[in-house]
Amino acid sequence: MKTLIKDLRYDLQIVASWIEPGAKVLDLGCGEGVLLHYLKHEKKAVCTGIENREDRVLKCIEKGLTVVQGDINEEVRDYQTDTFDYVILSQTLQQVYEPESLIQDLVRVGRQVIVSFPNFSHWNIRMQLMFKGMAPVSPQLPFEWYNTPNIRTVTIRDFKNFVRDFNFKIVREVAINTHSEDFSGRIIHLLPNLRATYGVFMIERISH
Repeated sequence: MKTLIKDLRYDLQIVASWIEPGAKVLDLGCGEGVLLHYLKHEKKAVCTGIENREDRVLKCIEKGLTVVQGDINEEVRDYQTDTFDYVILSQTLQQVYEPESLIQDLVRVGRQVIVSFPNFSHWNIRMQLMFKGMAPVSPQLPFEWYNTPNIRTVTIRDFKNFVRDFNFKIVREVAINTHSEDFSGRIIHLLPNLRATYGVFMIERISH
């Protein structure tokens, strides 16, 4: 079955628009392979995925995708420098134990790295913390404190500071506000750290 752009989450629609036709792409935590399926058929990309859950890997294989089952932190180390044109880490950064080490690996194996993540400094999150004094819950962060897979609270400003501190380069960036279960949305230009539900960045290493 053909995957249409509207079948992708809004942040993945942005990501897909950044991928050049025919590119070599690695998607970390690729889920059931919806993005890779779209890129393979619409962008003629050479696609590889890494996914930890066996049931999701099987879904990818049913779609005719090349996907490795394993831990993204370990599997990515097996690739040589500049193996891929793009490496994608979508809505997974907040679940990574050692983000510095992982991203260092990603900018090595990929010429450009695309990262998207829920923005923990969105005004709704701030209001819940201020007035309820409880761990916030939102459509983008739907878990309670005791069952969440998210171990980090990342904001758009945090990530931009991280890129600067570790001497990476931001190639493209966009802040978005999503609705309809994140399958539609709009780009936020004014006060993105306050008003955006997600940040999407393309970064690369700086050549010396």
